[in-house]
Amino acid sequence: MSDLQVTAGGAAAQAVEQHVGDLVAEKFASRLFAQDATLWGPDAESEAAKRLSWVGLGESSRPLVEQIENLRKSLNDKGVDHVVLCGMGGSSLAPEVICATAGVPITVLDSSQPDMVRASLEDRLEQTVVVVSSKSGSTVETDSQRRAYIDAFTKAGIDPTERIVVVTDPGSPLDEQSRKDGFTVINADPNVGGRYSALTAFGLVPSGLAGADVAALLDEASAAAQVLAADDASNPGLQLGAALGGTSPLRDKIVLIDAGTSAVGFGDWAEQLIAESTGKLGKGLLPVVVGATSPSPQTADELYVNLVADAGAAAAEGDSVSVAGSLGGSFLLWEVAVAAAGRLIGINPFDQPDVESAKQAARDLLDAGTGSDDAPAFVDGPIEVRAAGDFLGSAGTVGEALAALFAQVPQDGYLAVMAYLDRIAERSLADLRVPIARSLGRPVTFGWGPRFLHSTGQYHKGGPANGVYLQITTAPREDLAVPGRDFTFGDFVAAQAAGDAKVLADKGRPVLRLHLADTEEALSALTQALRAATSGAK
Repeated sequence: MSDLQVTAGGAAAQAVEQHVGDLVAEKFASRLFAQDATLWGPDAESEAAKRLSWVGLGESSRPLVEQIENLRKSLNDKGVDHVVLCGMGGSSLAPEVICATAGVPITVLDSSQPDMVRASLEDRLEQTVVVVSSKSGSTVETDSQRRAYIDAFTKAGIDPTERIVVVTDPGSPLDEQSRKDGFTVINADPNVGGRYSALTAFGLVPSGLAGADVAALLDEASAAAQVLAADDASNPGLQLGAALGGTSPLRDKIVLIDAGTSAVGFGDWAEQLIAESTGKLGKGLLPVVVGATSPSPQTADELYVNLVADAGAAAAEGDSVSVAGSLGGSFLLWEVAVAAAGRLIGINPFDQPDVESAKQAARDLLDAGTGSDDAPAFVDGPIEVRAAGDFLGSAGTVGEALAALFAQVPQDGYLAVMAYLDRIAERSLADLRVPIARSLGRPVTFGWGPRFLHSTGQYHKGGPANGVYLQITTAPREDLAVPGRDFTFGDFVAAQAAGDAKVLADKGRPVLRLHLADTEEALSALTQALRAATSGAK
């Protein structure tokens, strides 16, 4: 029996009343679980036809359970019990939530920032098994991390083939080369997109090796599927989908609030699912993850979504939704809801047409031998200031530049803070989101680069053109070579940041780029400048 519950209030309740009946009449739920690729129109049909196997993962992923447990036991018997996951976006976000919720340790390396990569390489290498996860096998971040670990194991006298497990699609270049080289390879279902892959090998292998009960997740998903496949007005997937995509006018800022859920970090997983699935064709839903922090006063274009304890969803108040359920069931619930919201909004929830543009811009900069090809507008102490767009005016300090950027946020817009720093060592930087949001009175998101490029990066470039962007980069404490490549991790992360800024600028989005020449001193200066800028913001 599924424990999923959704309650809606205000505008969300009106959207449920308006749209669920139509979704039921169209048999959306049963057609979805029958993998009907026509649900999102002819333009989406070819992509949807190869992306819908996620609806049955509660059963189809069962053979993985024994395989994972046997591998885990074999590794543990050799004293190998520290799991490192090298992966980006859909390959890393679900395992992070699964392991945190289960209370089992895992190191998620989803960065090309040199200091973060080095810290991972130096942590318990003798006890480490590395899961290299890449659907296509061509993700440059993951390939670079793989190369670094092969090099580290080899130098330590450890056979890399005994310590690296590869998760990828069957027939990918990574699959073929890894098998040829003698690595353990576990294939994922190729008919599932990355952000829908929580219950495939991408989510289950690293989580299971770390000690999470992946069989229980599949049990929860199977129970949820019985409810979510029903063409019934009480279907929680249809209710949540209608609330997300059916308000009128559309409340397109989805504020995800941790109101007591036991699913640790679930908002970060849902952020990618929502943003990358819906942010395209100038449309979309912007997820704003506020965690357990009280959000700013609700604006007219925001919908509050309370992620509450598994025991049940409390009655929703105002324009909000409350969602509860087991973790395995919740993965499936939100996937169904976003698929339904995509139908209501009128987009294909299974492609990500604007993600590749930033990747290509980064590759172009690497090929040119530079991570940043423009001189700063000015330098203020340890911070270099660059801008894309004509908004700096006479600004000559970081505080003045920030104030000038904040003034660009439109009445229906948002500010995205994009920090290309070590997200573990500099985690407190994310706390700056709260005072900025309260000062601006508009939604503010915070993303760690390059992680967010595989998540909200799609929305930034493909969604509504009402975003304003603050990019923060830093010089690494020490750079790190990428074995077998002619660039370093420092070169790569600089190219990723500059490439993303270029694509945003080409689309006419205002971007303020702050480069911290000395991390510790510059972070202190940046914090002071932000306080000054927000004290006078609208």
